[in-house]
Amino acid sequence: MTDTSNKSRMYLLAGLLLFVSLMTVPSANSLGASEEKRLDKVAERGTHVMPFDLEKTLHVFSKSASGGIQQVIVKNGSDVEQLQLIRDHLMEISEAFKQRNFSDPESIHGKDMSGLAELRAAGYHQITIEYMALPDGAQIKYFSKLSRLIRAIHQWFDAQLNDHAQHAAPGHQHTHD
Repeated sequence: MTDTSNKSRMYLLAGLLLFVSLMTVPSANSLGASEEKRLDKVAERGTHVMPFDLEKTLHVFSKSASGGIQQVIVKNGSDVEQLQLIRDHLMEISEAFKQRNFSDPESIHGKDMSGLAELRAAGYHQITIEYMALPDGAQIKYFSKLSRLIRAIHQWFDAQLNDHAQHAAPGHQHTHD
């Protein structure tokens, strides 16, 4: 496959993800004042934890039968600064998560974030966490054989989709990893 074809496919994917995110995010008119305030606080706290620019990136959360995949991709494929910031951050948090350190999402979303307590309690021996660089960002895969932890991953993904609103999109459902 040619480099031009790969770039075209990458731009098409980014465009589709942006379209899906715009179609699934509630409009400002449909959000209550308290919900808008919460989303603003989450975005503001996120700037202190995530080194990349939320306006230049997109979070994608894809559930699977054994867990799910969290991706952060750049909206502009030529933005090498954001690309490196994404990769560095996701690599760091994947290592922290393996040690049951979920302080980054906790500081953004709060200690009572859905699914987080279960993930923290499980530890690395019950959840497999794998980092991988992507051409347009990076991803973390989460797997478990335990249904309660798979549910916790799904709840955690749903909470992040809700809290990141216009900066996140649901990915496609995976039937297997």
